[in-house]
Amino acid sequence: MSPWAALAIFAAGLAAGTINVIVGSGSLITFPTLLALGYPPLLANVSNNVGLVPGAVSGAFAYRRELDGQRSRVIRLGTASLLGGMAGAALLLGLPGSVFRSAVPFLILVACVLMALQPRLAHALEQRGDRKIHGGPGLFIGVFLTGVYGGYFGAAQGVILIALLAIFVHDDLQRLNATKNVLGMLVNGVAGILFIIFSPLSWPVIGLIASGSVIGGQVGAHIGRRLPAPVLRWIIVVVGLVVATILSVEWL
Repeated sequence: MSPWAALAIFAAGLAAGTINVIVGSGSLITFPTLLALGYPPLLANVSNNVGLVPGAVSGAFAYRRELDGQRSRVIRLGTASLLGGMAGAALLLGLPGSVFRSAVPFLILVACVLMALQPRLAHALEQRGDRKIHGGPGLFIGVFLTGVYGGYFGAAQGVILIALLAIFVHDDLQRLNATKNVLGMLVNGVAGILFIIFSPLSWPVIGLIASGSVIGGQVGAHIGRRLPAPVLRWIIVVVGLVVATILSVEWL
């Protein structure tokens, strides 16, 4: 690996770690960078996933203040994320990489629409008494399915998670963003363990992405918690739309 390639991978990890904590979709920086440098798609995907795990831990730790009082919620939804992440990683290792590609941009677009309409949808659920502190079974299933997607590929997993949380759970958006970071960390972490056991990896790539993403996790938390809820909501929508557009052009 040349010094320039190493620098590019580290910088991509730094940017991805920052973006993941604020919104989610950092893989859309690191994964294409690895492909551009000549790494095979499966090797790039699994190495990218493992490399971003330390950044996810860094971001979740940086948001620990907002996690206060959310232990039972995190345990409940974290179980769904762990199960989904394992299922998604197993699918990635057992199925061709093109199986779910056509559905990914559509999923992200749906999440963007839900996030844009979140205040109205949340109000409607609250009027019906369906908006709860833990989100109910609908949120559990949604988080599980998002975990499957996250373990399989995961681009903009955070956009989908925060949209679901903001609609189903009655809480401050910054606190929900902290929950989102923990759930994403669990998905990437359990998928990463399976990849380490069952898949070939590039440890130099993992080390560079991990180093950058750990720093990025702290930077992202510093920026993200200072954004007002409406600004954060629309940043999530805009980033999601950009990601869906990029993937539609590249994959469909």
